[in-house]
Amino acid sequence: MDQHGERGAFEFTGSWRDYAPIAFTNLLLTIVTLGIYNFWARTRTRQYLWSHTRFIDDQLEWTGTGLELLIGYVLVMVLLFLPLGGIQLLMGVLAAQGTMQAHLAVFFLAMLFYVVLLGLGGVAIFRALRYRLSRTYWHGIRGGSDDQGFRYGLSYLWRTMLGGIAFGLLVPWSLVTLWNKRWNAMSFGPFRFVSRANTDGLMGRYLLFYLLPIALVLGVVASLGIATAVSVHNQSPTPIVGFAIFAVLLYLAFFVLLGLVATAFYAAYFRKVISGLSLGDLEFEFTASTKEWLKLIFGTAALVVCTLGVGAVFIAYRNWAFFVRHLRAYGTLELDQFTQSTTRAPGQGEGLFDSFDMGAF
Repeated sequence: MDQHGERGAFEFTGSWRDYAPIAFTNLLLTIVTLGIYNFWARTRTRQYLWSHTRFIDDQLEWTGTGLELLIGYVLVMVLLFLPLGGIQLLMGVLAAQGTMQAHLAVFFLAMLFYVVLLGLGGVAIFRALRYRLSRTYWHGIRGGSDDQGFRYGLSYLWRTMLGGIAFGLLVPWSLVTLWNKRWNAMSFGPFRFVSRANTDGLMGRYLLFYLLPIALVLGVVASLGIATAVSVHNQSPTPIVGFAIFAVLLYLAFFVLLGLVATAFYAAYFRKVISGLSLGDLEFEFTASTKEWLKLIFGTAALVVCTLGVGAVFIAYRNWAFFVRHLRAYGTLELDQFTQSTTRAPGQGEGLFDSFDMGAF
């Protein structure tokens, strides 16, 4: 059977009123259990969001469990972060010795600690995506990957470091190539994802973000020079006081502008990478503009602030609804060729991802 992706291929049918009882129950039980219920809370949230998301002719289904998430988190804490905590303790003991050899050992241990954490961050991102695809079903078919994510972790390590070392100018290249590498290792049913995104059109917005701090520094230095010269000439401190007020206002304006420019870059980046993604004969598109991203961000901030933080329970709902409502699919899907994935489904949840606090829900 052929199904043609079109503007309405994705649809979110949820309502915040229907989701509210789930959200507030999750909040209450998480507080009562001192945070332990958070793993089951996240599962209930995903079950609701997935079941109210339609793709073509069927709803998505989330089959993960809270126990899987809890086991994954505990395993990571015991097998990984206890040894890393031991390394930190050793660094403290060596630093207390005060010798040159001890300081050198602390330096190399600190570098090793940073490199290991950065690489593990990449593994966490990869394995979280693999887990989520393996627990997402559509027409009884799931996704996944046979890759364990360790090679991606190494790639994440050197690409991220290279992007930063090169004065930060290769960050867009790092982000896009890592997106491609991650998705090219994934599949859904019998079809592999293909990601061919590039950085065309991204560098202009990134350079604006990159140069904004430099412009701020130059503006402050120039203003200070002018204020000092005027103050000396008039033998009055008034220009210096005016400069101080101007500097504070400029500092505040800088963070507002930086946030706006960063959002503009991220909006373009997200449109670019999703438009380069395909699955079989299906191609995808993301339509959210910078203005729509800003409405989401400021709307969420206003919700949280005006409810004294309680509104944070709706962040996952708002983010998912925003994503689905701006996602498009085009092409042809033959359901009679859509067989079950043969990839190995991981036995536990995204514990490493949770331990780095890298996900919203």
